[in-house]
Order: sequence, then structure tokens, then C-alpha cells
Amino acid sequence: MEQTEEDICCVAHNDKYTPSGPDLQSTCNWRALNMGLCCVHVLLLLFLQALRTSAEGSDEHLVCLCEGPKCLQATECHGSQCFSSVIVLSDGDVFERGCLNGPNKIRLHCSTPPSVKQAILCCAQDKCNSNTTVSSLKSLLPSAPEGQPVRYRVEMFALFVLGPVVVLVLLSVVSVLACRRLHHGRLQRLQEFDPEQGAIDGLISSNVGNSTLADLLDQSCTSGSGSGLPFLVQRTVARQTSLLECVGKGRYGEVWRGQWQGENVAVKIFSSRDEKSWFRETEIYSTVLLRHENILEFMASDMTSRNSSTQLWLITHYHENGSLYDYLQRVAVETAEGLAMAASVACGLVHLHTEIIGTEGKAAIAHRDLKSKNILVTKELRCCIADLGLAVTHTQADNLLDVGSNPKVGTKRYMAPEVLDDSIQTDCFDAYKRVDIWAFGLVLWEIARRTYSNGIVEEYKPPFYDQVPNDPSFEDMKKVVCVEQQRPFIPNRWFSDPTLSALVKLMKECWYQNPSARLTALRIKKTLDKIQSSLEKGKES
Repeated sequence: MEQTEEDICCVAHNDKYTPSGPDLQSTCNWRALNMGLCCVHVLLLLFLQALRTSAEGSDEHLVCLCEGPKCLQATECHGSQCFSSVIVLSDGDVFERGCLNGPNKIRLHCSTPPSVKQAILCCAQDKCNSNTTVSSLKSLLPSAPEGQPVRYRVEMFALFVLGPVVVLVLLSVVSVLACRRLHHGRLQRLQEFDPEQGAIDGLISSNVGNSTLADLLDQSCTSGSGSGLPFLVQRTVARQTSLLECVGKGRYGEVWRGQWQGENVAVKIFSSRDEKSWFRETEIYSTVLLRHENILEFMASDMTSRNSSTQLWLITHYHENGSLYDYLQRVAVETAEGLAMAASVACGLVHLHTEIIGTEGKAAIAHRDLKSKNILVTKELRCCIADLGLAVTHTQADNLLDVGSNPKVGTKRYMAPEVLDDSIQTDCFDAYKRVDIWAFGLVLWEIARRTYSNGIVEEYKPPFYDQVPNDPSFEDMKKVVCVEQQRPFIPNRWFSDPTLSALVKLMKECWYQNPSARLTALRIKKTLDKIQSSLEKGKES
């Protein structure tokens, strides 16, 4: 079914999205202006169609008398319409008969009103111009001053066409002003409601209520959901958060230290092109029963406006120590500290990989982008896993594997062999868990490098630092990991330390070329618990 211009105009304004807050002004402006332009377009098309219809004559070829200099020696001609014309000159009258072809030429000649010195008469029958005489044509000449009918026609055009255009433009301007006034009034009411409201770099934020983040999160946890704050509370927190400083940048956007009710929060700001990553991470963090001490604490997610542009926010708990990657570059850790960090990462990974079955259960989750930059260090020097934008979920009841719609892949340096050579079973959830185990083994290697043993410690280096460039390609990693089957270098000193030696054995079991031979997250956690117990017993003795 074809759509008319009116249909297109109506569809353009049949938007179910209802803007609010800072987006209201720009949305109203656009709709008002677009409505005016669309309606003007329809009116002009209708007007031109009417002119075209009225001017077009019959498509049949008529026989007409031909008289005048253009006829040469012929007395007849063929055309769509016949015409007779007279031009009154000072030295005599010029009389012509002939034919007209084509809608444009017919419109030009036949629609021209008579002037004081010129008249033309058109007809649409065979030889209908044979009875026209100079005197009959001169009788059509008006007695008014020359040009008056033309001015009348222009005035009528302005009245019937330009008049509605002017009215529509005025209505558009009034609509824009009304939207501005409404938006300004809402801001004033917010300011009257809370005098502590402030604006930071164009971001509207207001402090409402006396609850702390701990209070709200405790209420959420005790309600049984364990999936972060309720939706309305999330939007309130997002609109009450002010940005203080940028603490990091990544492929998805920026991370800012923000403040809500005097408490520090981390605000991950996604660029508009990474909306799928923001949506996926919000979806995963909102999973029931996801809350865990070794999973980054999610608080709120919202779309907001800053400096007249839409931003996608993800608000989480703030950890001043930063990522494990940053922390290990600054600080070398003792054996007990490094072991505790590794155990906390394993504990978080077990919670992700485990499905909780029940009325309010939790799907099993595979991270798919585990690395030291996506692990944060708490003030207790424990770790929590962050950045779930590429996560995969699975439920046993319906055997549903949800990979999400984000086309991006993980970090090449941490990719398992089966991902690099594209042999991974993409329809098997266990395959994604084994990819996480490979990456965990590399994180364990990073921690071990920065762990003291007999007063010796290596400087921080990323995995495969001596085998691939700083920004390795797929081919670089595939050659090293799949073809040559190399693994990160193990210093000799690690084998002289019982704890580090046990960690070496553990990480090697995470690096098997055959994915099914790798340890599970639960087995890794139990092994690390045993290593911790052995270390504590050794200290006591």
C-alpha cells in the first residue's frame, strides 16, 4: 500500500516515546518545527497538483488552422490545443493562429490573462480557431491599466497559499515557546522543592531525601531481590548524582568519580554508539540475586542529558584503589595478600557461573571479558569483578542461552585458543565458562608476578608481554597461543616458594589447550582455599 504525503507526516509524529526532564525541550522543538515543515510540504504539493490538473488539456492531437510567421507555408498544424492571438502595436495589429503541444507550453500561453495590448484564446476541437477574428480577440482586451489582472492573481496566490504557510510557521513558533516555558517551569518547581539543587557542567542534579546508599542497598537486599535498587530509586539516584572527576577511559566511554548525598560513587558513561553495551550491562546487573561481595555493587542505570547531549549512565560503588591492573603497577603485595586477591576473584567467578534455581532464581553467567582491568580492588584489598557488558546467561529449565545483541568481542590478549581459532562451541554455555577460566589463569599469573617471595618481586607486565606487541592483533595472538602453543613465562624463583609453586600448578591447569580439560571455577576456589590454609598453618608453626 502506498503512503501519501499526509500519511508520512502522520507517521513521523506518531512517536510513542515520551520525553522527560532535560530531553523535553529539544524533543518539543523538533516536533513543532517538523510538524510545520511537513504540513507546508503537503499544502504545496496539493497546490501544484491542482495547477497541473487544471492546465493539462486533452492528449488527443487536433487539427488547427495555422496563420502567422511560424507557420511558413502550411495552413494547418497538429497539436493538443488550438489558439488564436492578437498583439496590438502602434503600427498595426499582429494576428496569429496555431497549435500548442505539451502541458508546460499550454499552461504558459492559455493561462495568461489578457492585457491591454495582448490577448490569446485557446480551444480544444478540430479547427476551433477558424472562426476567431481580430475584432473578437480585441473585444477580450481589458480597459483597466496593464498588469492589473496579474497583480490580482499574485494577490490571490499569496492569500490562499502563503497565508496558511505563515499561520503554520506562527503555530510552530508558539509551540516551541510553550515547550520552553513548560520546561523552565518544571525546573523552577524542582528548585523551589529543594534549595540545595545544583548544576555541574550542564548536568542537573538535586539532593532529595536523607537515605544513604547503604540504607537503600540494604533495603533492596532485604527485600529478597538482590538486584540493585528499585527502578524509580535508580532514576532518583542518577538525577541526584554530580560528577567530580574523570578517573578513567575505555573503549566504551569514561568512568567518573561522582557524589551522591556526600558519598562517592563510580559513574560509567557510555557513548551513544555503545548503547547495546550499556543496555546489556544494565540487564545483567539487574539480574535477581546477583549481589555478591566479589561482584561490583550496582546501584543505578539511567539515560540523562549533559551539555545538550544524551548520555548513558551506569552508577556503581566507588573503589578508590582502582582496577587490579592499576593497583599491581603501583604496589607489590605480600604472599597472603596476593593469595587473598586471587581467591576473591575465584569466589566472584563461582557466583557468576553458578545458576540458582528457585522462584526468584539467578541464571548462570559467563563474563567473556575477564582481565585485570575489569577487576577492582576494594579497600580491604579484596577483588570484585566488574564490566558485564559482554556477559552470556544460561538457564537449565528452558536451556536458554542468551548471548545478547552486542557484536563486540573480548580483549585479544586474554582470548582463549578456541576463541582465536574460531573453534568455540557458540551454542554451549560451558564453552563460555571455560573461556573465563583461561583468562583467570592469566590474571593469576599477573598477581603472582607482583607477589613477594624471599624479598624478590618482578615489575608488572601484562600476559605475553615478551611475545606479542603492546596492541596485539588476532593473528599475533593466534600464532603465539594456537600455533606455537606458548604460555606466559614462569620465573624460576616461583618454584622455590611453596605458595607460588602451588599457584603455578593451578594456572597451568587453567591453560590447557583442550577447553574441557581446564578446571572449573569451583575447583579453583577450593584449591585456593587449601593453599591459604597451608600458608596459615606454615605461619603458625
